[in-house]
Amino acid sequence: MNTGMNEFDAIVIGGSYAGLSAALQLARARRKVLVVDAGQRRNRFASDSHGFLTRDGQSAAGIAAEGRANVAAYPNVAWHDGLAQAARADGDGFLVDLDGAGTARASRLVLATGVRDELAPIDGLAERWGRSVFHCPYCHGYELNEGRIGVLAGGPLAVHQAQMLPHWGQVTLFTNGVCPLDAEQCADLRARGVTVDDTPVVRLVEHATVELSDGRREAMAGLFTYGRLHMASPIAGQLGCAFDEGPLGPYIRTDEGRQTTVPGVFAGGDAMRAASTVAFAVADGAMAGAGAHRSLLFGLAPAAPR
Repeated sequence: MNTGMNEFDAIVIGGSYAGLSAALQLARARRKVLVVDAGQRRNRFASDSHGFLTRDGQSAAGIAAEGRANVAAYPNVAWHDGLAQAARADGDGFLVDLDGAGTARASRLVLATGVRDELAPIDGLAERWGRSVFHCPYCHGYELNEGRIGVLAGGPLAVHQAQMLPHWGQVTLFTNGVCPLDAEQCADLRARGVTVDDTPVVRLVEHATVELSDGRREAMAGLFTYGRLHMASPIAGQLGCAFDEGPLGPYIRTDEGRQTTVPGVFAGGDAMRAASTVAFAVADGAMAGAGAHRSLLFGLAPAAPR
């Protein structure tokens, strides 16, 4: 950060899609904004982004870079390329400790801190994450060209994934000992044309080939799975924000204006919703940025209920 000042109207923690979208609203409202970004986009493993209007099929990194350039064009925006290590209330505002750059203060905070995916310990899974193994069919299903699609069960929600995916291809659910099925589920999957394979998965090889314990190798056009989600930053917890428990992990509770349970703290993106896409993140960020600005104009609304 090289701004000659450390007082801001708002600090946006997280400079990916949601954070940039929030910062853009605040910048255009002519507020002094600091964006804190450690460069760890959740979708950094994926080459392309899909399902975002006007940007379908474009480079995920390119969209983020173009978004940063849009925001950086405003002279009232400053940047810290690094981590927000801690945050705390300070009178009618907040203090944020920045690695290597001291402390900054703002009247409002926007948390766009994202989440971290904890994947199953299957050999070859992490190396293919975002390349031939995915979590969102809306983002990546079409490009599999109605080929063979595997679902690697991470738990009971794999049934839901397998139920959705037949619109995108020929689906096999690999239960892998973590997704027992009852008779009703078996009948439903059968009716949808889903093949169920209970043989343990040993590893993933080649592009997206599932190697099973009985020696079979099932080549897939792509695979879908999910893991446990964790907050990528401790900041929301440090500030005392409440969380809701989603099917894959906790997310920050907000109201319709994206204010958290802590007055003056807003949130957007993957950290505050159970389902995530680039389009959702941009929309949430815009709402959080506008909400933060309105609160500077008209005062704070009651925080989201605990």
